[in-house]
Amino acid sequence: MAKSKRRLGEILYKKGYVGKENLIEAIKKGKKTHKRLGEVLVEDGLATEDQVYKALAKQFGFEFVDLNNAQIPENATKLVPEDIIKKHKVIPLGQDNGELKIIIPDPMDLDTIDLLRFRLNMDLRCCLASPTKIDTYIEGSSAVQESTDEYRSSIDQTAEELRAMGHAIEAEVRRAQTTDAVDDGPIVRLANLIIDEAVRMRASDIHVEPMADRVRIRYRVDGVCVERDNIPKNMQAPLLARLKILSGMDIGERRLPQDGRIKREIDNQDIDFRVSALPGYHGESTVLRILRPDSVNIGIQAIGFDSDDYARFTKIIRRPNGIFLVTGPTGSGKTTTLYSALQELNRPDKKIITAEDPVEYNIAGINQCQVRTDIGLTFESILRSMLRQAPNIILIGEIRDGIVADIAIQAALTGHLVFSTLHTNDAPSAITRLIDMGVKPFLVASSIQAIMAQRLVRTICKECRTVDPSPDPHFLRLLNIKPDDMKLHKIYKGAGCNHCQGTGFKGRIAIFEMLEMNNQLRDLAFARAPAGELRKAALATGMTSLLYDGKKKVFKGITTPAEVSRVAQAEGLVLDA
Repeated sequence: MAKSKRRLGEILYKKGYVGKENLIEAIKKGKKTHKRLGEVLVEDGLATEDQVYKALAKQFGFEFVDLNNAQIPENATKLVPEDIIKKHKVIPLGQDNGELKIIIPDPMDLDTIDLLRFRLNMDLRCCLASPTKIDTYIEGSSAVQESTDEYRSSIDQTAEELRAMGHAIEAEVRRAQTTDAVDDGPIVRLANLIIDEAVRMRASDIHVEPMADRVRIRYRVDGVCVERDNIPKNMQAPLLARLKILSGMDIGERRLPQDGRIKREIDNQDIDFRVSALPGYHGESTVLRILRPDSVNIGIQAIGFDSDDYARFTKIIRRPNGIFLVTGPTGSGKTTTLYSALQELNRPDKKIITAEDPVEYNIAGINQCQVRTDIGLTFESILRSMLRQAPNIILIGEIRDGIVADIAIQAALTGHLVFSTLHTNDAPSAITRLIDMGVKPFLVASSIQAIMAQRLVRTICKECRTVDPSPDPHFLRLLNIKPDDMKLHKIYKGAGCNHCQGTGFKGRIAIFEMLEMNNQLRDLAFARAPAGELRKAALATGMTSLLYDGKKKVFKGITTPAEVSRVAQAEGLVLDA
């Protein structure tokens, strides 16, 4: 059984440093004044500072160092920067097997001890000395400034070497660790560097994720999260505070989720960032969604349509009324597709109004409304009001409930063309989803013109594209690629190069399944047919499934079987057979 730690008063009494009566009086005074026992004893002259700290050292199992007689190596101060020595009142004594022997003034200040471990990136063996003698030594040490200059010079050199090797974030972290805590310049540079680097790497998101012992920085590039760097835990608070300041959040609020926006010019291009802070166990997880203005100007055909699908798509979106739905999970490019469609229809003779939460891209010539639930400006209230604005085309950011769905359908039935998104796995499921929301089946059947499901797949890097001599048979089976198909079409892959950062992929393209409503599908919708039956009928009447569209792009050398299998459901394989 472990022995319990002895009390400071007991140690002082047994060593004969203080008498019993004086000790009792000091304990009583300490309770009244809320001071530590050692402080009271020293203030009242009942014990010396050295005696108190010798007892503390024994209590905590530390070595006590008498700085009047101690011989501290001249090069020891080079191990710790001057700002740390002066701010935290510590004195390095030397290093042995990666462990730093260091004098500290307070064995109970665990936060400072942890901060020193992270900041110095070393294991510590702590010793105690009286605070007065520590102050005297630091003030009288002429070697401190010289060693700090040498340390900073070596850090600057190391940082430049890291930057040259492509580790720019780690280089900035090294520099930030050598500056005083009141200097926020390094944190500003670090935050700017993370944002700028993510944009130049074509990332769509920046994830700043506090963990138990570090802060993880990840970028989502071409839909896949890539761990970029780790930042020391002691830099978590200033970095998150800087991101909050940039995005207009309340830096004092750490208990509730917050949202904000950043507008920044990078490489002569204005880029918006949608910022979300979510409280977590180890701190606030912060995500910056990168919104590039050129994303909605790429044109419909560049999204991934082949010539036949493009002709069908443009024919559908030019109809005078009805609902056009785009479905898919978060991050599947639904918003980009709808904005591209609006750009195609944005003419002086058309009035277009949108209701969005949030407005991601600003488009000239379109009336865009931002949902603000905190003041009662909901999708429902915006939609009811926008119908009195006599629009030709309406875009609803997302149909989330039956009320919004009913208004959208009523708008479609009264001569408006309505675009919106819905979260479903495939196109036919959108019909059953709307009915599940409470929309009457005959309204769903009569108002919907077309539903398009889409996913984004990574495209093979053009610089290192090569024939795949032995594609994985598992993915070939999922895409229903038979040996006869392999004789007619080559399968390609990316070998990995500097152009694509060794991934073999650069950029993304969409795969689609387009369900165009016809009499048979309307009858099934009216009869509340299940999604499986609707899917069979859609495929029988010409709908191309996500897997089949992906398969065509594999044969064209645009993407790989593994990429298509990653984002599309394998059950479509049986239905296509």
